Amino acid sequence: MMIDPRIAQEIVTRIMRIIPHNINVMDARGIIIASGTPARVGTLHTGAQAALARRQPMEIGDDAAGRASGMRPGINLLLYGRGEVCGVVGITGDPQEIRHFAELVRVTAEMIIEQALLTGELQRQLRYREEFVFQLLRRTGESAANLQAWAARLNFDPATPHMVVVLVPQDQAAPHAQLAALQAVQAALLAWRPGLLVTVTAPQELALIEPLDVSGTRAQCLARTTARLAALDEIVAPLLPAGHALSAGVGLAGLEEMAVSYWTAQEALAIARAREKAGRRVSYYELSLPVLLADLDQGWKREQLRGPIDLLAAADPKGGVLRKTLAAWLANERNAAQTAQALHVHRNTLNYRLRRIHEVTGLDLDDIDDLLLLYVGLALSGAGPDGR
Repeated sequence: MMIDPRIAQEIVTRIMRIIPHNINVMDARGIIIASGTPARVGTLHTGAQAALARRQPMEIGDDAAGRASGMRPGINLLLYGRGEVCGVVGITGDPQEIRHFAELVRVTAEMIIEQALLTGELQRQLRYREEFVFQLLRRTGESAANLQAWAARLNFDPATPHMVVVLVPQDQAAPHAQLAALQAVQAALLAWRPGLLVTVTAPQELALIEPLDVSGTRAQCLARTTARLAALDEIVAPLLPAGHALSAGVGLAGLEEMAVSYWTAQEALAIARAREKAGRRVSYYELSLPVLLADLDQGWKREQLRGPIDLLAAADPKGGVLRKTLAAWLANERNAAQTAQALHVHRNTLNYRLRRIHEVTGLDLDDIDDLLLLYVGLALSGAGPDGR
């Protein structure tokens, strides 16, 4: 292994603050890569080469320095990183005067090297996790075998259901400022949960993968995701004072399904925004039907499914009363009394509007197929149970 010149210079700088002698750091070839005498950087250090060849510390006295060209008095100590010789640290001066510094210099230098190695390893692990998440969510062509090996190394169990959570800032800051804010959020989340699979997927989006118990009913799954989003929100909120949105996708098992969970999280957020849903946390489990129907909202299927609702809009272009009435009627489970109360209208007015819906669309509100067609069309048109 090789010592990074920046780490070597840190060794020189820190040690020379402690002892009044020049320090040189040489690589495993004996070339000076950092020195208290900058002019010597890049030159060959004969004493270091001798220490490397003998695999032991090398002391050079004044007499030897005078006889050997380029050799100066001092002590040269082997440096180890992860059990391997990675270089030499040299102290310039009379060995009799500097010998008592030698162990301090070696220990300090190796401590800095080990710290740098650990930091580098942590950074590599972070990048490894980030790339794994990115590949799972964006599916840029990585093979299934590679993803399986990747998951095994990161102790990610594909057989356990996981959900993807998407975080989107609400402010309109410049992309670089938003990216910096998301990186700060990522660091805070990793401090909270080391090993969390989280990455910035775009300048305005962060995504993370978490296990989710999907047993039981949809309401139970919603309760679990709501609690998880609330816990995440406590970490995120102080770092994004301008606001943000959190959206949880469906919980699924399997590596390929993570891209599906990611899409459902994004779709749930888009639907919530279209409906002007209050709050900054949303889950697939509270908007599952419109998310599941989203794939139908395109091409000829879109025209067919939205057709009846478009007819209602054309028949009532000003206030959208008929569409709102239909939405309220469905939201109140076709209970006429409750629907009239919710709309603040008389029962006769409600009955008239329901007849108009039948006349305009040609659909029978008592027929289950026709009713389902209206319900799906209303959902695809962006209206929620409250008609918005």
